[in-house]
Amino acid sequence: MNTASTYVEVEPGIELYVQETGSGDPVVFIPGFTFTSEVFTAQVEHFSKTHRTIVIDPRSHGRSTITVHGNDYVTHGTDLQKVLKELRVEKPVLVGWSFGCLTVWEFIRQSGIDSIQSLVLIDMPPKSLSLQQDRDWVEGPLDDMAAAYTNYLRDSKGQRDFISAYAAGVMVQRDLSQKELTWIVEQSLRTPYYIAANLFSSGLFSDYREEAAASSKSVPTLYIIAEHWSAAAIPYLNELAPNASIEVLGGHFMFWEHSEKFNEILGGFLETKRGG
Repeated sequence: MNTASTYVEVEPGIELYVQETGSGDPVVFIPGFTFTSEVFTAQVEHFSKTHRTIVIDPRSHGRSTITVHGNDYVTHGTDLQKVLKELRVEKPVLVGWSFGCLTVWEFIRQSGIDSIQSLVLIDMPPKSLSLQQDRDWVEGPLDDMAAAYTNYLRDSKGQRDFISAYAAGVMVQRDLSQKELTWIVEQSLRTPYYIAANLFSSGLFSDYREEAAASSKSVPTLYIIAEHWSAAAIPYLNELAPNASIEVLGGHFMFWEHSEKFNEILGGFLETKRGG
């Protein structure tokens, strides 16, 4: 299977790393907060056999240009538009993970829902914070989110400690080996802490409920959510996006920990929508 790696200039001096593998209908994977295209290795290997599979390092992530401006999800949505235009990708399936879902929703806000074939949204509410946090599906309690920003994303050690705790407590459901934990943390640390703080605040204060509701009425939409907050997420999504399909699997990093099951779920969705 041939793999092509390239860099797409989204504005003068700022390039995004893009990897393409396979041919067929395009499926585009967008990683989450400070993570890189490498997290989707198992998905690329699997889906590139049947699809044109594209993974992207967002601005200031991974092998893309580190820049002190544009580290917000409005800009990330614009960047995605430019990448897909440069690659001549039409009507893709967009797969966002975590804050990568915000990039997907922002892309829809800017480009319109007619520009995509279908949506897969991995474990991210369209609005991270709520005063009704006992009822709504949110990223976490307000005090916890404030503490993460104030106490951890102030230096590299804080970012390292934050990701280490998040990986062990939220991302997976088993004990990580030291090698696995090191790899996860090093993924995040490719984005400097001062940029991570900008992305964190941008993500927490985003509100894409309108896009989430409208898109689920117009195109096939699948949410894959972690087990630990499914009790809140399912009724929330049933009210906001009743036409969307919902699957529950593992922790926040389920497509890595439970890659075979995840690929089965996603593959079934892609086949159903192709047949429909």
